[in-house]
Amino acid sequence: MHEPVIQARDLSLTFKTNDGPVHALSNVNLDIHQGEFVSFIGPSGCGKTTLLRVIADLESPTGGVVTVNGLTAEQARLKRAYGYVFQAAGLYPWRTIGGNIRLPLEIMGYSKVEKKARVASTLELVELAGFEKKFPWQLSGGMQQRASIARALAFDADILLMDEPFGALDEIVRDHLNEQLLSLWSKTGKTIAFVTHSIPEAVFLSSKIVVMSPRPGRITDVIDSPLPQDRALEIRDTPEFLEIAHRVREGLRAGHSYD
Repeated sequence: MHEPVIQARDLSLTFKTNDGPVHALSNVNLDIHQGEFVSFIGPSGCGKTTLLRVIADLESPTGGVVTVNGLTAEQARLKRAYGYVFQAAGLYPWRTIGGNIRLPLEIMGYSKVEKKARVASTLELVELAGFEKKFPWQLSGGMQQRASIARALAFDADILLMDEPFGALDEIVRDHLNEQLLSLWSKTGKTIAFVTHSIPEAVFLSSKIVVMSPRPGRITDVIDSPLPQDRALEIRDTPEFLEIAHRVREGLRAGHSYD
């Protein structure tokens, strides 16, 4: 197998606070390979988002190393190796949807022709063609998140980092976006690191599930999914799906036994 796209070795992060140190991550070791869809799941405060932020060079570890495409997190960020999708869509209200998606392309100095082509193709990819001239407030929450994903995809980074992007949406919208995200992954072959609180979401989406314990955030289990890459929502009723969900639940429970 090729070198991992994302690699963490003995990764730790301790925040200094007025109440004393907070151990957010402890000795995390992980390999993510090209084209994998990896979900991070664990209780609130277990370091899932912190780990994603370390990969994105938004936080600095206090121990160990993380590499992205063989580079340091900072070098990878400067080379724009990944797109990042936050919990909230974070669209600028005074910019149209097209204008929001164009923003990273403007910063990176793409030509007018290239910007237009990329905005059109990413809008099509997230099924928002025809909404380029709308403003964020004219779109539903689910559509805003799709626009946010389009913005992260616009400059065609190979890696997509997603921090609970569907957490605030209702179940029906979330299910629909889960299906769309799987389709997008299948079309683009991108490497996706995805943070979630939802066991069904983690099992439905992922080729690999990383189960984390409460603080200090440790990995209690890494599950390689045997489910086929091409899957519909109905797969959630199969014995195979329920078996993986059970293992995730057991991993979460085992993490709590350290308390």
